[in-house]
Amino acid sequence: MIEIRPFETLGQFGNDWLTARYHFSFAGYHDPARSGIGPLLVWNDDTIRPGTGFDPHSHRDMEIITYIRRGAITHEDHLGNRGRTEAGDVQVMSAGTGIQHAEFNKESEETELFQIWIEPSKKNIPPRWEQRRFPKAERGGALVLLASGRAGDDTALPIHQDAAILGATLLAGQDVTHRLGEGRRAYLVAARGAIDVNGTLAGARDGVAIAAEPELTITAREDSEILLADLP
Repeated sequence: MIEIRPFETLGQFGNDWLTARYHFSFAGYHDPARSGIGPLLVWNDDTIRPGTGFDPHSHRDMEIITYIRRGAITHEDHLGNRGRTEAGDVQVMSAGTGIQHAEFNKESEETELFQIWIEPSKKNIPPRWEQRRFPKAERGGALVLLASGRAGDDTALPIHQDAAILGATLLAGQDVTHRLGEGRRAYLVAARGAIDVNGTLAGARDGVAIAAEPELTITAREDSEILLADLP
């Protein structure tokens, strides 16, 4: 089963500094048919204007993966962590027993990012934050682990859930294959470009919900950048 969720049908939010699209129910947007897939609860597509951002606020018991599509985001938290994550790179925050943080676009251009929330398999763990550079050249034509809690995925940023986030950049005509384990599901978004997923076409920033597909073949119809969540 492959279900395309066109970008224009996603939930919407906008104010003077943030434009957001919600793949799943979030904040004031509620759609009972789009309330998450397994532990994947949030996939927000945010555009943050220069010199603005999220003031200090708290999270608890959530794995929050931020993938920067364009620009950069600067993170600060009460644990003393501070870092700037650039386009193509990833940061992971395990909120655990509680963390207060702020995220700002301190750049001269808009920042575009995906913010992905995954419910952890364990609660009340110590909070932590980490970032990692993933040069796009290393993702050329192949899926690369970005964040994972699956056994054996030691090269990825760790999360506390049997799930993984993978990314790839593909030239037009290139394809990648990903095998899902028995009973597992996936959610796929092309950050840019049009793709074909097992014969089904999806456009840029469309959501692709996948179940009961043992193997995925993802073909780029044009130069593309994709993000895939492999889920229990």
